[in-house]
Amino acid sequence: MIYPVLWMISGSFKDNSEILRGSLSLIPKNFKLSNYITGWKGFSGISFGRFFLNSFVITSVATLGTVVSSSLVAYAFARINFIGRKFWFTCMLITMMLPGQVIMIPSFLIWYKLGLANSYVPLILPYFCGQAFFIYQMMQFMKGIPKELDEAATIDGCSKYGVYTNIILPLLKPAIVTTIIIQFYWKWDDYMGPLLYLSKPESYTASLAIKLFADASSKTDYGAMFAMSTLSLIPVFVIFTIFNKDIVEGIGSSGLKL
Repeated sequence: MIYPVLWMISGSFKDNSEILRGSLSLIPKNFKLSNYITGWKGFSGISFGRFFLNSFVITSVATLGTVVSSSLVAYAFARINFIGRKFWFTCMLITMMLPGQVIMIPSFLIWYKLGLANSYVPLILPYFCGQAFFIYQMMQFMKGIPKELDEAATIDGCSKYGVYTNIILPLLKPAIVTTIIIQFYWKWDDYMGPLLYLSKPESYTASLAIKLFADASSKTDYGAMFAMSTLSLIPVFVIFTIFNKDIVEGIGSSGLKL
């Protein structure tokens, strides 16, 4: 499982001829550090630092939107009785069954008619409307939180929003951390979204920029492409390392320890 990743890292220090020979060795015959320098220069006068910054902004804001909106919707479904709750919950589950390819064209046409197709809005705004997978995950976690805590807070004068911010949200930390890690990885690795909605090179994300190293009309610099691919692993690795302890609890929790 780890070998392809190691091979990519090793390839970032090889020249094109050695990579194209298909050698399975993880030790380069001649270390080529210039791949990182060449790759970082980017293209069209735009360095890869700009592409990484674009990816970080989009990913961070979208992840924040996912955590806030999904936790609010999950709280409503799990804790509040309202008319049509079962119907809307079923609608939410149905959205999980729709392949992304089915809604890709209609979504693009909507954003295009709104005049927002060539911007970051389509890549960020939908994540402030809740994500079904994470809503369901947080609902499952909330089932382990005793409802007596909500009742006690209500007696003390808390509104439903007060219960959410003072009781539910602090206890929801493992599920929130799990959401942050998974959503950050999915969004950072997203290729189709930027490909559809971004047309200006200065607005490209890292995933889209890396693909542009493979140019069918000219010579492909595989060493530089592998070098930037290796660097693109660092943010995800750092996020996972920081929150590794909490993600296991968030995925495996079926109750709450008090």
